[in-house]
Amino acid sequence: MKQNNMLAMILAGGRGTRLLELTKKNAKPAVYFGGKYRIIDFPLSNCANSDINVVGVLTQYESVELNAYAGAGQRWGLDARGSGVYVLPPREKDGTKFDVYQGTADAITQNIDFIDKFDPEYVLILSGDHIYKMDYADMLSCHKANNADCTIAVLPVPMKEASRFGIMNTDDEGRIVEFEEKPEHPKSNLASMGIYIFNWKLLRKMLLADMKNADSSHDFGKDIIPTMLNDGKSLYAYKFKGYWKDVGTIDSLWEANMDLLDKNNKLDLNDPNWKIYTEDATALPQYIGADAVVERAFITQGCVVDGTVKNSVLFTGAKVAAGAKVIDSVLMPGAEVAEGAVVTRALVADGIKIGKNA
Repeated sequence: MKQNNMLAMILAGGRGTRLLELTKKNAKPAVYFGGKYRIIDFPLSNCANSDINVVGVLTQYESVELNAYAGAGQRWGLDARGSGVYVLPPREKDGTKFDVYQGTADAITQNIDFIDKFDPEYVLILSGDHIYKMDYADMLSCHKANNADCTIAVLPVPMKEASRFGIMNTDDEGRIVEFEEKPEHPKSNLASMGIYIFNWKLLRKMLLADMKNADSSHDFGKDIIPTMLNDGKSLYAYKFKGYWKDVGTIDSLWEANMDLLDKNNKLDLNDPNWKIYTEDATALPQYIGADAVVERAFITQGCVVDGTVKNSVLFTGAKVAAGAKVIDSVLMPGAEVAEGAVVTRALVADGIKIGKNA
């Protein structure tokens, strides 16, 4: 079926309420990032670059645009024979209508029949709303080498922030001995990234058992993983080294865009060896006017700049009029800043127009 007999399932159904206006009419994974990308481009590109050919994208809230976008698998080279991106919203099955996924584990349970069609040995579960680059094939190699039942990607975080995350406590061999969900007094700083590799036959059995448990939240972090630990299953941590950002708030999304302006940024969107694929927007080249001032900026095609842009990221089709100033800011696609307006430390949503002298 595929090189490593692993299928990926991307959990892309979160409400994204902390992103406020950006997710009122659009799913969080479809939110724009980095001049020309969407958040969902990152896990999908990681899958393509890791030789994973079958990817399920589990969508839910405000998903019309995301469904259409993710369904175009050719963007990530996932449309060839035997491969593809499959959009999987909650659906009716056996006379039961599912309006929403009840939890992260329930989302996979509702799609057991989809996974069974491909008969994978391993299933990779991913969050669809993080910015990072990872070779999942390396993670799978570690999973196999440890003869693990489950491998969880972890990232060291500052100890003072550890209580915000699911924390993995491990032995000297990297085996997980304890999992704590947002502990008040964490024992380690290894935070779960929400990236799991499971042996499919075992996970399938556990999901069916969890579905029958009326007291379960049907969640990987709260139910499936603690149960595996209690049952003495073999769980290992895979330590990730590199850039990773949970862009779940306006502040963190703004910060991630600003990170791109650092010449030493670890994400490096221009790396030819690990491309992040996206929609090929049809637009004219960017135009920088004769009197424009541009310093340390990320300016995409279709932009028109006649004013001042400093330390900012401009998405496709953004416009900055003469006399306008954009400083430490992000202008999403089609955003316009009129003459004399000043935009500082802001994230301006797509299509928004900032009025004259504002």
